[in-house]
Amino acid sequence: MKTENQENNENEKILEAENSASVENEQAESTEKTQEDTKKENKKGPVVLTKKHGIIFHIVAILCIAMFCAAISPKCLQNDTYYTITIGEYIYNNGISDLTQDLYSWHELPYTYPHWLYDLCIFLIYNSFGHQGIFISTMVLNAILGISVYCLCNKKSKNKVISLVVTLGAMYLVKSFVAARAQLVTFILFVWGVMSIEKFLETKKLRYALMLILIPLLITNLHCAVFPFYFILFLPYIGEYLLMVLEDADLDLKLFKKIFKVQKKFAKTEDKKASCDRKVARVEADISERIRKREIIREKPYKIKVEKNHTVLLLIAVMAIAALTGFLNPAGDGAYTYLVKTLQGNTTESINEHLPLTLVENTEFAVAIVIYLLVLIFTDSKIKLPDLFMLAGITFLAFNSRRQVSMFALFCGPILAGLIGGLVGKYDRETFRKIEKWVASWFGTVVVICLCIIWTTHLIKPTLREDFVDETDYPVAAADWMLENLDLENMRLYNEYNYGAYLVFRGIPVFIDSRCDLYSPEFNGEYNTETKEYDGRDIFSDALDIAGLSYDYKRGFEEYDITHVILYDNAKLASQLDDDGDYKELYRDDYFVVYERLTEKTAQEAQQAVLDATM
Repeated sequence: MKTENQENNENEKILEAENSASVENEQAESTEKTQEDTKKENKKGPVVLTKKHGIIFHIVAILCIAMFCAAISPKCLQNDTYYTITIGEYIYNNGISDLTQDLYSWHELPYTYPHWLYDLCIFLIYNSFGHQGIFISTMVLNAILGISVYCLCNKKSKNKVISLVVTLGAMYLVKSFVAARAQLVTFILFVWGVMSIEKFLETKKLRYALMLILIPLLITNLHCAVFPFYFILFLPYIGEYLLMVLEDADLDLKLFKKIFKVQKKFAKTEDKKASCDRKVARVEADISERIRKREIIREKPYKIKVEKNHTVLLLIAVMAIAALTGFLNPAGDGAYTYLVKTLQGNTTESINEHLPLTLVENTEFAVAIVIYLLVLIFTDSKIKLPDLFMLAGITFLAFNSRRQVSMFALFCGPILAGLIGGLVGKYDRETFRKIEKWVASWFGTVVVICLCIIWTTHLIKPTLREDFVDETDYPVAAADWMLENLDLENMRLYNEYNYGAYLVFRGIPVFIDSRCDLYSPEFNGEYNTETKEYDGRDIFSDALDIAGLSYDYKRGFEEYDITHVILYDNAKLASQLDDDGDYKELYRDDYFVVYERLTEKTAQEAQQAVLDATM
């Protein structure tokens, strides 16, 4: 039989075994829970992106942007492209040394050909590949522009997904300005210029300074009319630095400090001197307090981020050197005077792309403005002061001239990407990292590219069905007839503004074409210091007034000694000439009509021809 002590010992051992087992079970359960929690935490942890993911996403984004930009590029040639090809052909055959007179209007006018290098390049493309070559070159240049905007967006936002979306939106906004014109190349150079400015301010590297000098050299030969605008891009950065210098100077307090020190010199009593010393000490304390508050505000700004970067002084020096490149072109001082003369004239008041912008007629621009206001007002996003200057300045220019909407899209789009990127980085970075990682996967890459191919194919189908030359806008058949039946050397033709460049392309001397500067007094006359006006001929205004019947066409044709007239079939002037016995209809098709003006001499010749025919 067991004693009580033995039974107690056995019970204690059993309890210890049970406790040990329960502890082991608890540890096992704890270990399982810990592993499950770890798995959950790993699932909820930050998404890891490698360099490979970034490279693949960039490739996908660039392909999508290139396809979209190609799809929205126009196939039908624009008005300016026609005279561009013609001038390029002359430069190719004869050089640029004697390009001081216009060769394509029957008016005798001076001209210096402000984008000779672009004209030459376009002719070489046309000469080798025809209209198809120009269409492809437009798609390529537009794709380069889109990719450049994407790079600028990515630099400002540090978010590839946002950069891709904003770039597509910006290029959609700029699509109506895409054409085989010199401005398409300068768009690219402007974007590269802003990239180089920001890179130079960050790194001080020489290669970016050289880029900032090379770009205006190209602009002055490719499209010297926009040469001054290049330097406007520097102003936001210089403006920020000057404001910071002015703020840090504390001129008001330092002025008071100087006054108190002067008062001390002239003080006659020790009490007054001591009072001046106390005032100086208070001013110095105020200066120190102001400096402390500035540092706090700049470190944690409420809305506008500012930075005092002394590299801006080097940027100003680079800008000064770059400004001298304007002389390195055949147009002489045209890079500096062309834009000024254009703004002094009246051509900007009559050409659609130069007119003030109205939001009702520009829905896309209105939407972009609303998005900006929503982001700036209703979020805690912070904008850099140079970006704010750029945004305000270009928005002002866009409201004054419709063509500046293109600049708004190209430069304010990346600013918007930076604002949204800042918000995403603060509140929801992981979602966009997941999207980026998914797109960089093989499945995501295939899906995105296939969707982009379907989308861009849908966009480009209507374009591919178009003709290179729109016969409703340009007198294709009428030009054929004129070349075969009229004496071009002795003909003084009146034509309307919109299709004059096509007639130049066909070798027909014109009254006017889309080189509107050529036909304004600011460019074809000399400046009169007494009247403070240019004494040239305002052929541009006369052409528009005659076409609009706001000027007596008989008197105008008499002054210019017009022999023939070509008009749109539905033009107001055409209906007048149909009923005017002094004008004989020579040719008519579905879109254009050609008249001969019957002067006394031509009437006699016509009468004699009738007599000869009856004999």
